[in-house]
Amino acid sequence: MGTMPRTARYAAHILLAALALTGCSSPAPPPAAGSASPSATPPPSPVQVCTSLVSYWAKETLLGTKWSGLDWEQKGLSNDQYAIHEDAVAAGRAEERTAGRDKALELIDRIVAQRCADEGGAMRSSENWRPPT
Repeated sequence: MGTMPRTARYAAHILLAALALTGCSSPAPPPAAGSASPSATPPPSPVQVCTSLVSYWAKETLLGTKWSGLDWEQKGLSNDQYAIHEDAVAAGRAEERTAGRDKALELIDRIVAQRCADEGGAMRSSENWRPPT
């Protein structure tokens, strides 16, 4: 098949760059009538972020998915969130043995939601250090 001649490659790169710039510079469509503007949507609270993030990774760990072996930093968890994660996974594994996987996943959601609420999002420490026990 061969490669494209140099001028054709150059022209293709210019065309792609032009298309990318055109796509990036077009204004967003106007909001639908009666819908709130994007800036009116409040950002998620620390508790919501904690619950969503920790619950997701705890369930991934229980399921043994491809990315479940990432460490706590790669998952974007604080030390406090990782502690919640570990407790939820341990409880989920115990529940899975007695009541099945679906019940274990439900239990993880409940534990994580409660602990994240109790700890205000558990976002205090993200440093790679824990006090000696």
